[in-house]
Amino acid sequence: MSGITQIRILSVDDHPLLHEGLAAIIRNQPDMLLVAEASNGREAIQRFREHTPDVTLMDLRLPDMSGIDAMIAIRSEFPEAHIIILTTFAGGAEIQRAFEAGARAYVLKSMPPRNSWRRFVKCMKVRNAFHPRSWPAWLSLPATRRLLCTRSRRSSSSKTT
Repeated sequence: MSGITQIRILSVDDHPLLHEGLAAIIRNQPDMLLVAEASNGREAIQRFREHTPDVTLMDLRLPDMSGIDAMIAIRSEFPEAHIIILTTFAGGAEIQRAFEAGARAYVLKSMPPRNSWRRFVKCMKVRNAFHPRSWPAWLSLPATRRLLCTRSRRSSSSKTT
C-alpha cells in the first residue's frame, strides 16, 4: 500500500462473532492493517511481543486473565503501548482501573457498528489519534468519556425523532 501509512492493529477478544466482526471492519479500512489476533490474555501478550502493533483492541474480560492484567503485562515491557479496551460495561470501577493501568480509550461492544463504531474510527482517523504522537493531546479520560459515552447516549436518544 504505497503512500498510506497503515495503523497496525492487534485485536484481542474471546467471542468469535465479535472477533470476526472486528477483523472484517479493520480489513475494510485502507489505512488499517490487522497484524495479529488473540483470544486470551497470554496470546495477547505473546502476539504483542511478536508484532508490536500501533494499537491493541483488548477485551476487558478474557478467559485466562482480565484484559487489564494482560494490558499491565504488555505495558510493563512496552510502556508506550496504545491499548483500547473493548467492553460491555459503560463505566464503573473496571473502566477506571483500566485507565489507571494505561488504557487510552474504551469502546462499548454495544455500539451499533453502522453508527458508533464508524464514528469512532472516523474521529480517530481525523485526529490521527492512532498515531502515537497525537494520543496524549486528546484521549484523556474525560475526553474519552465524552466521545464514547455521551455521544453514544445522544445517538440513541436522537432516534426518537
